[in-house]
Amino acid sequence: MDPKELIARRVAQDIKPGMLVNLGIGLPSMVANFVPAERGVFFQAENGVIGLGARPPEGMEDKHLTDAGGGFVTAVPGAASIDSAMSFGLIRGGHLDMTVLGGLEVDEQGRLANWKVPGKMVPGMGGAMDLVTGAACVIVAMQHCVKGASKIVRDCTLPLTALRRVDLVVTDLAVLRPTEAGLVLQERAPGVTVAQILAASAARLIVPDRVPEMVV
Repeated sequence: MDPKELIARRVAQDIKPGMLVNLGIGLPSMVANFVPAERGVFFQAENGVIGLGARPPEGMEDKHLTDAGGGFVTAVPGAASIDSAMSFGLIRGGHLDMTVLGGLEVDEQGRLANWKVPGKMVPGMGGAMDLVTGAACVIVAMQHCVKGASKIVRDCTLPLTALRRVDLVVTDLAVLRPTEAGLVLQERAPGVTVAQILAASAARLIVPDRVPEMVV
C-alpha cells in the first residue's frame, strides 16, 4: 500500500460520526476518501467550505470549489460556503472537533513544527497556528522520515506551530501518542518491527510490552 494512503486510512479510523473536521492541504486531504458517507462527518477548509468531499474525477473539477491549498474537491449534500471571517471564527472559537495537519517535525514533548521561514520557497504558517490552538483534537499525518532524516525529533529545530501538545501522530511506520511522559509507541505499520521504528526515530520513544499492528 502507498505510504500516504496507509496514513490517510489510519487517520480516518479516529474520525467519529457527526464530527466537524478540518483537513490540511496535501496528505491530510486524502483522509476524506476513506471516511464512509454514512458517518455524517463534515470536513472544513479554512478558505470557507464546510462539507468537503473527495477529489472529483478527472474532467469534473470546478474551479470555484477548492480546498485551502487550491486543490479541487467536491461538496457533499448539505455543504455550505462561508467567508474567511466565519471560517476562522469556527476555528478560534473551539468549534472544530478535530484537525488533521501535515508536519515537518514533532518532538518528544508532542510539539508540532509544520512551517518554515516566511519569504522562502517553503511552507508558511497559513492557518495552522489557529488550528492547533483551537481544535479539540489535533492529529499530525506525515511520513516518518524525509531524505533519510527522521521527522520524529528530540526537540524541534524549526519554528513551533503552537506550544500545545498534539493528540496523535500517524506516520507510515507508526502511530505515536504524545503524553506528559513522552511519545508512546501505540501501533506499528503492517510488516514494520519495533526495532525499525526506533531506528527511524531521532526521539526517544516509550515502548509498551505489546505494540499491536495497525489495522487498515
